[in-house]
Amino acid sequence: MKRIVILGATGSIGKNTLSVLDGMLDRYEIVGLSAKSNIRGLIETAEKYHVKTIGVTDDVDTSAVNFDGRILKGKQCLTELCDLADIVVIAVVGPDGLRPFIHCLKNHITVAFATKEAMVYGGKILRDLIDETGTDVLPLDSEISAIYQALRGNDKKSIKEIYLTASGGPFRTWDRDRIASSSLAEALNHPNWSMGRKITVDSATMANKGLEIMETRWFFDVDPSLITVVIHPESIIHSAVKYKDNSVMAQMGETDMRTPIAYALNYPDRVENVSRELDLFSRTPLTFERPDLEKFPALKLAMEAVRAGIGEQIVFNASNDRAVELFLQERIGFYDISDIIKRSLDSYVPREISTVDDIFAIDEQVKALVEDVTRGM
Repeated sequence: MKRIVILGATGSIGKNTLSVLDGMLDRYEIVGLSAKSNIRGLIETAEKYHVKTIGVTDDVDTSAVNFDGRILKGKQCLTELCDLADIVVIAVVGPDGLRPFIHCLKNHITVAFATKEAMVYGGKILRDLIDETGTDVLPLDSEISAIYQALRGNDKKSIKEIYLTASGGPFRTWDRDRIASSSLAEALNHPNWSMGRKITVDSATMANKGLEIMETRWFFDVDPSLITVVIHPESIIHSAVKYKDNSVMAQMGETDMRTPIAYALNYPDRVENVSRELDLFSRTPLTFERPDLEKFPALKLAMEAVRAGIGEQIVFNASNDRAVELFLQERIGFYDISDIIKRSLDSYVPREISTVDDIFAIDEQVKALVEDVTRGM
């Protein structure tokens, strides 16, 4: 029995992970769960799976909560929970996943990660630590998992191009003027995937694909010039790798997050799982387009940031995080998100980044800057 901890258990990835684990409880024991603030949902899940240790990262009042076990509090609970496990699923939103990621690497605890911000913020620091420790790290994001699978059994030096696919989100066929006047409800109406509100907005702006460029660059340690974003509205090909002989290896499947999760939890084996089966005959034709960077300026800014350096990546993510919060509160418009990202990048003065504290210092400074910027909007 492997002991598993799920950080972000009440979110979309956490719930899908639990769904996959329902068919694997003869192999996995769930020993710890965390949530940001949803204490009641967390306790309900813990009781269902007989989990005795849980954690909440926000300052939540638990005095009136009835739970027969330990409740850990604060962001440090994420690393405390990791020590219980043989494998940790990191599915927390935002950069809070970086510290537990590093903790797992240093302590040789296998990581299955969906928190792309950890790789975006960690960059070379995280990449070097993966190489130094040799700790197993498995991706849960459908696109990064697809690339990981396409690379299996092939020499990374033979890569000619990585095709990072994107659905195009809800505004793929809209013109810029119509997008500019879009509502929050329209931005949250993703055509293919059922995800959390934050990542759904990121898909609408295509900032999410920009973050995946950064994630791909550092997780696979490849030059960003090798990464090409491809709009593929059917979301059947989850990503692909072209090799020097012009062969293209693609991973295909239905839009079901349980597929990459099951692949990671069963790695290196493939077993029958709960994900939906792809019927090729009912899912044609497949189409591919280049992204329109005028309609989706956040993607263009991400491409510039990944070429510039890790500091710019952090600025991109931090400013996008805060801008999306404001959009979800309906305090700013859709294109204000990319405007805020650009202003933040233009204001950034490059500096040395050698520690996790340096990373979080930039994160805090950028989010404070966003507050100043938005006061005049």
